[in-house]
Amino acid sequence: MTTTTPRSIDEYLDQLRAALGRADTAVVQDALYDAEDHLRSELAENPGVPESELLTRMATTYGAPSEVAEIYLDKEYQVQQALRLPPQPQRRTALGRFFAVGADPRSYAALFYMLLALPTGIFYFVWTVVGTSLSLGLMVLIIGLPVATLFIGTLRALSLVEGRLIEVMLGERMPRRLPYSDQALPFLTRVKDMFADPRTWSTLLYMLLKLPLGIVYFVIAVTFTVVPIALMFAPLMHLLWFFGLVQIDITDDRILNLPPLFTDPLLFAAGFFLIFGTLHLARGIGHLQAALAKVLLVKAAA
Repeated sequence: MTTTTPRSIDEYLDQLRAALGRADTAVVQDALYDAEDHLRSELAENPGVPESELLTRMATTYGAPSEVAEIYLDKEYQVQQALRLPPQPQRRTALGRFFAVGADPRSYAALFYMLLALPTGIFYFVWTVVGTSLSLGLMVLIIGLPVATLFIGTLRALSLVEGRLIEVMLGERMPRRLPYSDQALPFLTRVKDMFADPRTWSTLLYMLLKLPLGIVYFVIAVTFTVVPIALMFAPLMHLLWFFGLVQIDITDDRILNLPPLFTDPLLFAAGFFLIFGTLHLARGIGHLQAALAKVLLVKAAA
């Protein structure tokens, strides 16, 4: 497909976005930010050169939009292939597919993410509430605007941190760089653009949602991990108590009611199956959390 030589940076970015096609939105965002950063830096270094002439020159050095898109997608494919986990063998039976989750490292990573979601959620929530309160409270003073700008900048940095956690633990491609900000623009213009960006407010919403979600994830992860382990070890403790190797202290007015010995295999089987069910649940929650992060932290392709 042939395209006309772009006459402006915005036109170049539109052609690059079109050339990237249906690529992952995080890949598109990174590619557009990289290209805009490079092009505007070149424009700033050549103030006397018209933008159209500079873009014509850049088409032979930096590359035309279609060429940049092809190179970017090729590098992204190579990185994803290098990071991709070895494929799991296909199981033919439903029971085999059920137990196959135990050999999937991503399931354990998702379970660990659920445990990590509580401390990170607390930090995100506190930082967001304190930052928002300070920004609004100081807005009547001259330092209010710089404080609010700094706060929004830290939110964007935290979104990159969260993106790394999502990408490493849940396997969802997330942005790897901050949005481009033209330092040549006046400060108030950059602040206006920052506050006008819908991604600023969706990021703030994500940081607030992470706490209640983190509480739910943590409770689910702990409960559905401890209960199966307790069920699996119950028969062992029962046998140790039966042979007098474990002493259980009880008061005179209480009666210790233990299940009969023949139920021990059932308890062990229930705990065993529940462990694998927990891994399936963790992987499902990981997919939902990654989808939520994709919606709120990644700029949708136009």
